[in-house]
Amino acid sequence: MIDKLQAHYGFTRMPFGRDLAPGMLHRHAAHNEAVARITWCVSERSIGVITGEVGAGKTVSVRTVLAGLDASRHVVIYLPNPMIGVRGIHETIVATFGVTPDRSGSRLAAQASAALAAERDERGRTPVLVIDEAHLLRYEQLENIRMLTNHNLDADSPLACLLVGQPTLRRTMKLAVLAAFEQRVALRYTMPPMTGPETASYVSHHLKLAGRSDTLYSDDAVSLIHTTARGYPRAVNNLALQALVAAYASGKATVDEQSARAAVTEITDT
Repeated sequence: MIDKLQAHYGFTRMPFGRDLAPGMLHRHAAHNEAVARITWCVSERSIGVITGEVGAGKTVSVRTVLAGLDASRHVVIYLPNPMIGVRGIHETIVATFGVTPDRSGSRLAAQASAALAAERDERGRTPVLVIDEAHLLRYEQLENIRMLTNHNLDADSPLACLLVGQPTLRRTMKLAVLAAFEQRVALRYTMPPMTGPETASYVSHHLKLAGRSDTLYSDDAVSLIHTTARGYPRAVNNLALQALVAAYASGKATVDEQSARAAVTEITDT
């Protein structure tokens, strides 16, 4: 069906996909702001906390920054699942630098700290630790991340650390037991949704990437998609694609409000 739909609308590729290179991403205000702040955080070797609702584009913004880093000056340590515990974080850090993790927990923590410091001081590369789904981090993990940033009598940090997660992360960090960690955070940014005009531009951008520069979605259809998705990119993708399928199933040359409404019903009823 996908091939027939693609041919029906004259697409060179399917729109609203996730497999876009960083240079192909839509540059709406929240994305640009996040990229600028994350870039600063990395350059300052600070702790940054990027939060937002599901599908707000947090990981996409981080991925944009990481793709632009000079590999001769940075090394990225990416943790997609924080449920691996304190030991898992330390093991991942140590393994990134080609070292066999020590079996002793206390020695492993020291090993991870030494590996990070050596990478910066001896090889001139800044480690960039990125923890996705960071709202799932426990107190012990956050405290250990804080300890990893200690260096030269607490004068500076050997690494940049980005915690990326849902809004509950910021609420967790305000707990009294995490006051020391909270004070280390240099960057806090909550990604807002796209505005109505930005959603329209976003849909148009993805269609252009797929080979359609004309108006394929009616204004009413885009407005309904924006309202239902609340301006969050991932939800916009899902609704816009479902509306396209509905329009194709009805043999329509354009995606009208009726097609968008069918998409809304299909998604919200499942």
